[in-house]
Amino acid sequence: MRTALTIGNFDGVHLGHVQLVAEARRLVDAGGTRGRVVALAFDPHPLTLLRPESAPHRLTTFADRTYLLKQAGADEVEQLSPTAQFLSVEPDAFINNLCSHYKPSFFVEGPDFHFGKAAKGSPATLRVLADAFGFAAHIVPPVEVPLSDQTIVRASSSVVRSMLRLGRVFDAALILGRRYALRGEVVQGDQRGRTIGFPTCNLSTDCMLPADGVYAATATLPDGTSHPAAINIGTRPTFNGVQRRLEAHLIGAKLELTYGWELQVVFHTFLRDQVRFDSIDRLKTQLSKDCDRAFGLINRSTA
Repeated sequence: MRTALTIGNFDGVHLGHVQLVAEARRLVDAGGTRGRVVALAFDPHPLTLLRPESAPHRLTTFADRTYLLKQAGADEVEQLSPTAQFLSVEPDAFINNLCSHYKPSFFVEGPDFHFGKAAKGSPATLRVLADAFGFAAHIVPPVEVPLSDQTIVRASSSVVRSMLRLGRVFDAALILGRRYALRGEVVQGDQRGRTIGFPTCNLSTDCMLPADGVYAATATLPDGTSHPAAINIGTRPTFNGVQRRLEAHLIGAKLELTYGWELQVVFHTFLRDQVRFDSIDRLKTQLSKDCDRAFGLINRSTA
């Protein structure tokens, strides 16, 4: 059976990652016999060990990354843990170890692929090693994506993070090929929402929150049912909050607000900036408008 390897962080599993897996799938299946595509994914990011202060925010859990890579066509997704010993291996030894274990016919990578000690290995290095170890190296061109402002960007995890930092969840979705989603545990907050008629689920997650503000979203419960939601991200300045958090109000849902269960939220669009209101009544009026707008937007997008 022919095997194709592709190696990377694959955080977010954006359109560029999907293209890598698709090319690997095409190569091993050529001729009508199904081959094997193996994605080797670093988790956590190597910078968490090398330069923790520069490590990027996580976009997806490893479990979600595994699911998305398999949806894209990978047969196996294996975790690479970035230990000091692992990251100190010279590029040729790195490839030799992989060839000994997986016997690949193909390596499929992007033009920015680097590997081995001090990231000295490059696509050019991979092509040289291909001749020595008997595999074919395929370098896939980057995927370019037009955004809502007509600019064209290269699909990358770093650009997705840039869009999220600006609250541009719609443009993040264009790069991902799907809407940005967060999954986490519902934890106890200060319960102010329920006292003003807008109870919220406070989501604890290790993944990156978009910019502060209010968003239209869809929230999915553990039983699979989904509800339109208005999500607030920020410190709740009306209540002099200091801790940044994600609060999701599930529009029209009748929930017992318990804690410790999993909630997924999927971002549709940015609604407004976070602002401080000079009274609770004005806050309640705005929250009602936010919910009406979010409900209308979600219904139109899912119709």
